Amino acid sequence: MAITTEMIKELREATSAGILDCRKALEQADGDFDKAVDYLREKGLAKAAKRSDRDASEGVVELYSHGNGRIGVMVEVNCETDFVARSEAFRTFAHEVALQIAAAAPRYLRPEDIPAEVLEHEKEIARARAREEGKPDPVIERIAEGRLEKFKDEMCLLRQPYIRDENVTIEKMLHQNIGSIGENIVIRRFARWELGESTN
Repeated sequence: MAITTEMIKELREATSAGILDCRKALEQADGDFDKAVDYLREKGLAKAAKRSDRDASEGVVELYSHGNGRIGVMVEVNCETDFVARSEAFRTFAHEVALQIAAAAPRYLRPEDIPAEVLEHEKEIARARAREEGKPDPVIERIAEGRLEKFKDEMCLLRQPYIRDENVTIEKMLHQNIGSIGENIVIRRFARWELGESTN
């Protein structure tokens, strides 16, 4: 299929990628717009991986209050330079992360942060539930593993589906921003408080 300048322009407007990158993406995707976007996203992820070893010590502590002060969130998001830390794209990303934390209430940043005893406790609950549902012994362990992965998806910020687009995880959104902003970005830590909740 012939790649027209109109197709390249449309893809460029949608992705902010370079002209040559857009042409190559459209060629790889045989002119299919959606496949070309996916190709560029994957390329963005590859760029993100190259940047992940660079030091990110600038950034912002984003504060967000929701529901007339019923929920409060504080999240530290880092980047490499003060210039990027002040940019609208970076600030918007940090704000979206804070909104995600307020809405989806993650407890951990990534699966590695979950204590082993919490994982074992969740696995035991999943096993007991599977037994109660009358599942045969040979499949109980597989069911428990599956439910444990679902628990990680719900409780780990980076694995949660983004509240505005269920097809994108926060980790994927992070990589897309690394690709488009052009610097390493790190979600360092967060805290979430809800009025009246007990601390344990």
